[in-house]
Amino acid sequence: MSVPVFVEFEPAADCGCPGCARQRRDLALGLPVRVGGHPSAHGARRALVLVTAAGVALGGGGAATATALPRPAAPIEPAESTHASVRAALPQPDTPQGGREPLHGAPGPGGQAVPGINPTTGQVTPGTLRTTSRADIINRAKLWVAAQVPYSMEKYWSDGYRQDCSGYISMAWNLRSNEWTGSLDRFADRIDRTELQPGDILLFHNPANPTRGSHVTIFGGWSDYTHTSYVAYEQTRPQTRRQQTPMAYWANSDRYVAYRYKAVVSAGSGSAGGPAPAVTPYPGAAMFGPGADNAYVTQLGRLLVDRGGKAYYRQGPGPKWGEADRRATQAFQLAQGWKGKEADGLPGPETWKLLVTGKGRSIGGSSGSSGSSANATAFPGRGAFRPGQSNAYVEKLGKQLVKRGFGKHYLSGPGPRWTEADRRNVEAFQRAQGWRGAAADGYPGPETWRRLFR
Repeated sequence: MSVPVFVEFEPAADCGCPGCARQRRDLALGLPVRVGGHPSAHGARRALVLVTAAGVALGGGGAATATALPRPAAPIEPAESTHASVRAALPQPDTPQGGREPLHGAPGPGGQAVPGINPTTGQVTPGTLRTTSRADIINRAKLWVAAQVPYSMEKYWSDGYRQDCSGYISMAWNLRSNEWTGSLDRFADRIDRTELQPGDILLFHNPANPTRGSHVTIFGGWSDYTHTSYVAYEQTRPQTRRQQTPMAYWANSDRYVAYRYKAVVSAGSGSAGGPAPAVTPYPGAAMFGPGADNAYVTQLGRLLVDRGGKAYYRQGPGPKWGEADRRATQAFQLAQGWKGKEADGLPGPETWKLLVTGKGRSIGGSSGSSGSSANATAFPGRGAFRPGQSNAYVEKLGKQLVKRGFGKHYLSGPGPRWTEADRRNVEAFQRAQGWRGAAADGYPGPETWRRLFR
């Protein structure tokens, strides 16, 4: 008996008949394991080869082949191993990933410890984390979105980071190595979802089978007042994307955990991670002034913009010192009531300390010359409006919200202690300005404050 001839065909992607649907599933199961295929499919193919060969040798392999071929295992959840034609209609992440390894271009891992991880305990080695601000995290995340970096668990982008979901977080957090969903939590502190701020992450790691559904996204800000969806930055097929996403994700939502990078520092945003002076010390007077060109100048400019100095910058801030940096610095110094050499526009240790900790008085107007008689409604800094804070500015904010018709969430008060009612009322006011996402997170910044009291 002759061996039967099997004709293979590519099923139509838009055909809904049972035959095409099954063929698409079988094609998905036939993908190589390294790119998400199911291991059982490879066993099935090996069995087909062996049985067909036996049929040729024995002269009666046709019937034997038809009956001896094992059925493929039931398809797994379409999170990591689904063929593109099926996956296109599903929202689950398709993000198989690599493991922990050095940045691409660095010495290979052959016996070497991954930087930042103690090889004995598996914990983060103290002092190895690079400090970063929330703005920097989001800005790095946007770089891959703008570049439309293709998804790959085997390729590396020009910055040395692996082009998968965990490599994306490693890049955004500026880690010294490529991590994976099973190790990112060692670089972070677990937080409640209600505490999420831009730059934090939502992580799901499936320890039983990391290739089934494990994924991680960057929280970019709430996209609605109910906090049921948010702006997610993520690396997934076909490329890096930024889009509105249900909390916490399309699939396995209840298994995602919120984390905050341990070395995130305050840039006037009230972020966690310890007092900024301890991690971002004053770099010295030589870093500022005419001719200076370095990252500290950029950081200074961003801090000043956060504290009401945006009007001084036509572009930037950037790493090259300019007149805008001097004038904005001087305006901030005058707002503290300083005179003469204390307000010369060059940041000293005290100016730097107030800026990185979010303390002191912010620039009260475009002239920045509020001095000791600062405007009573000058923005006091973002650090005044965070959980646990209690001060006169919180009460003043609440009374102004009520006056402007945005006090419906107060059951009592307003008072000097910051509460969720304050945050929700501020968010309502921000949304009334037409703002969305991170711009309407319920925490007042200089522009929110200016509009509220104008």
